[in-house]
Amino acid sequence: MKDMLVRLLELPDISETESQLAKERIIFRRPIPPEKSFVQNWVMEHFGQYWANEVDAAFSHLPVHCFIAQRENEILGFACYEATAKNFFGPTGTLESMRGKGIGKVLLVKSLQALREMGYAYAIIGGVGPADFYKNAVGAVVIDRSEYSIYENLLRKKP
Repeated sequence: MKDMLVRLLELPDISETESQLAKERIIFRRPIPPEKSFVQNWVMEHFGQYWANEVDAAFSHLPVHCFIAQRENEILGFACYEATAKNFFGPTGTLESMRGKGIGKVLLVKSLQALREMGYAYAIIGGVGPADFYKNAVGAVVIDRSEYSIYENLLRKKP
């Protein structure tokens, strides 16, 4: 998996999508420290230990370096930034049943806006799976020779 680069000075307007999702009672916000275990457990259940660990790191910052999509008391998606490395976006994920509504794009853009507010002009999307999603959503481009990244020597659970 390669890394991607995105220009933060030209992010798309997500206000219309966010308004449409609000009609479905879906809100986007940063979780707060008392919710850490709920968010981390949800990510563990739906996306695994590695991403749950990155959520833990995102909660070490105030404000928390994470956004969630929520309907009432249910988490629908999440996105972290600067969890594993400076100026990195990710991990991020949306419930399979909720994909295609724009939730992932709103979470992505909100996280990238937060990175821009921190003073960055560009951000790195680390170890991408769906490169077309990032290309279409925010104009991200693949970084040449980035298949060897910070995740290269990741410890793995033995079978």
